[in-house]
Amino acid sequence: MDREELSRIAHADHPIKAPLGDDSVRALLRHTLPRGDERVLDLGCGPAEWLLRALAAHPGVRADGVDLDEGSLAEARERAEAAGVADRLTLHHTSAEDFAPPQPYDAVLSVGAAHVFGGLLPTLEATRAHLAPGGRVLIGDGYWASEPTPDAVEVLGDFSDLPTTLDKVASAGWTPVQAHLSTRHELDAYEWSWLGSAANWALDHDNPEVLKLVDERRAEWLHTYRPSFGFACLVLRRTHEGP
Repeated sequence: MDREELSRIAHADHPIKAPLGDDSVRALLRHTLPRGDERVLDLGCGPAEWLLRALAAHPGVRADGVDLDEGSLAEARERAEAAGVADRLTLHHTSAEDFAPPQPYDAVLSVGAAHVFGGLLPTLEATRAHLAPGGRVLIGDGYWASEPTPDAVEVLGDFSDLPTTLDKVASAGWTPVQAHLSTRHELDAYEWSWLGSAANWALDHDNPEVLKLVDERRAEWLHTYRPSFGFACLVLRRTHEGP
């Protein structure tokens, strides 16, 4: 089973592919879309859950989503039609590097997709090219809430602690205007949802391969990275609007 198919199964009950509750998502979108009539781009949108929620909450918003997984985009199209927002959502089956819109966006989103770009700072650089003056970026990525073990770094990657992460963001020319740090409840609820959805599917379909992946992830989470992993969503503006 490929990674994208497993992800769709595991996120069946948690369509926001990040450790965030519904109230946190609403608050972040409110800070990212203060006017309610913005043009929004999601780089690595998957099934476009962030965009669908933004469109439902703000009738004046128009949105574009970019992703390489056609299955996720097909799901997004179906859900947009069902929600009555398909006329305000355009989906692009292409890479972020190849996406060349005719005009910049008031807001650019990329939550939980930094691995696609090679890390937090490369992701921010990718958003910069698409952001209109005065626009806002909503980005979400991991950080170390406490000293990680070498095994945790091997599993999740070489994050920084929160102060260092924010120092890097500021040095790259961005000013945080709002943020949310996922709570322990949000972090645990996300993992249990992922594990439960995938396990139920594996048991229903008698699929030992997926059940083995679930067992491995549960062990990694509980024994390796649960004590040290944190997740931060930042709403950012460019510190200087020049080139």
